[in-house]
Parts: sequence; structure tokens; C-alpha cells
Amino acid sequence: MPHAIALTAADHRIDAETPADAPGVTALVAAAFGPGRFAKTAERLREGSNWIVGFVAREGEAVIGSVRLWPIRVGETPALFLGPIAVDATRRSGGLGAELVEACLERARTLNVGGVLLVGDVAYFERFGFRPAPEAVLPGPVDRRRVMWLATRAAAAKGPVRIDR
Repeated sequence: MPHAIALTAADHRIDAETPADAPGVTALVAAAFGPGRFAKTAERLREGSNWIVGFVAREGEAVIGSVRLWPIRVGETPALFLGPIAVDATRRSGGLGAELVEACLERARTLNVGGVLLVGDVAYFERFGFRPAPEAVLPGPVDRRRVMWLATRAAAAKGPVRIDR
């Protein structure tokens, strides 16, 4: 189902990610996070899984931003894992990352999941309604202060976090 959100008078828009966007998204994430991302628990959790919702920001035909949602379980609760959020270095600080997060959250609220989990900056994600999730246990080392939850149906995120295949 096509999904487009007009952002501003600028020449960019947010669309649902398609398979044709994969090379652009891969390059954007590599530029934003480098090879060190593979050692992070969040990346290890996504490894071997397939995203179920993705959005890209485009300027013309170029992918200048991306974000994905991945199917997980937190305890027995079906949920989504948000990330990574990547925005081209020349377009950061303009609100594009926030627009991508909003697109994902809008879509997540239409799905039958308990909520959205992420590992990220508390100050940045609190504005979207995310709260600390101290009882969500990720499978690897992580700064527990950065594990956050936004409930869509379930009140809290409790238990081990695993990919939902």
C-alpha cells in the first residue's frame, strides 16, 4: 500500500520503503553508523530477520533518510523494534528523523502489537511518548537507560526481547 506524507515546501517526501530502496538504505545506514554498528545488541537482534515496515525520505529519487520496524516479542507480547534511523549527514538537524519516526509510529498504531521498543537517546525519544523500559531484557550488552517503550496496546514491556520470526 503506497504511503506518502508531504513534509514541507522542500523537495522531499516520506514513502513506504520498497525492495528497490535497499541499496540506498544500506548505503545510508553504513554512512551514518559505520562498521561498529554490527557489534551493537540492537543490530545483532535484527540480524537474520526481515523488517515489516520501513519508510524512506526522498529528495527526488535519492534516499536521504530511512527507518524500519522489526517484529519482536517482549516476553509474550508481540511488539516492534524501531531502528536504525539514518539521515544523510547534509540533512540532519532539520526534523527529517522525527518525520520518519512519526511515520513508523502512525503505522505501528494500526498493527496488532503491544508497543514499540527501541534503544536510543532518552531526550530525543521522550517527545514521541517513549518511556524507559527497565524490565525489557535485550539479548546482549546494552545501556539499560537507553531501552525505551511506547505502548500501543500493552501497558509495559516486561521480559526477554527476541526477534519474532
